[in-house]
Amino acid sequence: MSKRKINKREEENVQRKPKKKARMLKKIFIFLLIVLLAIIGFIVYKVQANGGGLQGLLLTVVGHDQETLKDLNPIQVLVMGVSTDNGGKLTDTIMVASYNPQTQAASLLSIPRDTFVGKSESTASAYDKINALYQKSPERTLEAVNSITGLEIKYYVVIDNQALIKLVDLIGGVEFEVPIDMDYDDTSQNLHIHLDQGLQTIDGEKAEQLLRFRKNNDGTSYPSSYGDNDIGRMKTQRNFIIATIKQTLQPENILKIKGIIDIAYEYIETNLDLSVIKDYVPYAVNINPDNIKSASLPGAPKSLGPSNLSFYKLDEDATEELLEELYGSDDGNSVDSTQNNETNNNSESSNNSTNTSTTSDNNENTASNVSKTESGDIKIELINGSGSSSVLSEVKKDLTAKGYKISKTSTTTSTSKTTIINKTDVDEKYENDIKNILGVGNISSSSVSSSQVDITIIIGKDYK
Repeated sequence: MSKRKINKREEENVQRKPKKKARMLKKIFIFLLIVLLAIIGFIVYKVQANGGGLQGLLLTVVGHDQETLKDLNPIQVLVMGVSTDNGGKLTDTIMVASYNPQTQAASLLSIPRDTFVGKSESTASAYDKINALYQKSPERTLEAVNSITGLEIKYYVVIDNQALIKLVDLIGGVEFEVPIDMDYDDTSQNLHIHLDQGLQTIDGEKAEQLLRFRKNNDGTSYPSSYGDNDIGRMKTQRNFIIATIKQTLQPENILKIKGIIDIAYEYIETNLDLSVIKDYVPYAVNINPDNIKSASLPGAPKSLGPSNLSFYKLDEDATEELLEELYGSDDGNSVDSTQNNETNNNSESSNNSTNTSTTSDNNENTASNVSKTESGDIKIELINGSGSSSVLSEVKKDLTAKGYKISKTSTTTSTSKTTIINKTDVDEKYENDIKNILGVGNISSSSVSSSQVDITIIIGKDYK
């Protein structure tokens, strides 16, 4: 064989090898592409099977499916906001946060920081205030809250006041209506609060001012119509937290989840296990912040002990009623609405610093002389707890026939008694008129400044 032929063959072999290699790489690429598409397709299928959207994605990521929800119970967590007022760490904010993933019902219940938790009123000292217990341990505060409420809360979350400040800045600020002009200076704490009343964007620095405000330099505080002194302060705290939740759940902030987690790791102490948290997060993203119930434990200031220290004494009867309204009913079932329930039990009374008042109407079947023109201005929410859809239709028909506007309807689990809740302090003649129309109903004053309805009616089994 000639040298020329050998060289030509070698040249052909050299040219053939890259082509074989290219074909092999192409096959591998196609195989990997098919595998990748199969994985993506499976993930998309699982996300859609889990309901789609952000919730579906989160359910898929944590390994849940639609059946997981059936096994999730409502959860209650004691939230303690810690500050360094007066040189020591005190729980400046104490709240019970509740969430039911089955119904998407959620609530924030404030516990006044001066609440008396001691054994003897005659020997009461500053250590008998609930906000002092955290200095011993968060578990001591948890025990005290369970004792005064009768709840069985297992979990607590302790949040340094810097956490909310940094979160607010991370999410780009929070739109919030500051309820009053705030003007206060305390050089010993390097605390300077200067906020104007009205709707504005609250950044981290302003958030700290807003949440720590108690009184102005001239001694004035929140008006009684809003909830004076510490009652007003707790109301502002709850409202701002709800506004912050709403802003955090905006789509543009979902991508900031790493920053949110970093803040949590640095500024939050909790006994909540990560496995518990991940079970609830996929469902919690669907919470409607506008429907979060908000209330304070009812009571009044009282001087106790040899030094006549100022405490907050709970009204036990009113507290029991409020807890039942928030978490249960007479027959032991939840009264949380399963759809669009805005029964915000933010029960702040303006007369005696108690935060809820429920009274039985003694004027049964008394004519109230409400004209159709007058009743047409009253917006009513109907929550059906009677167990019968025909009852809801009948009540709606009877009220609209009298001129009342039914703004929304929803359904709740079974409740025994019909309750008429005055949400915006409308004249009691409307309460009496509605009770006459229904023939039943306990009248409750549970005013909510931000309520979108004037009266909420929970229809019970006693309606005939």
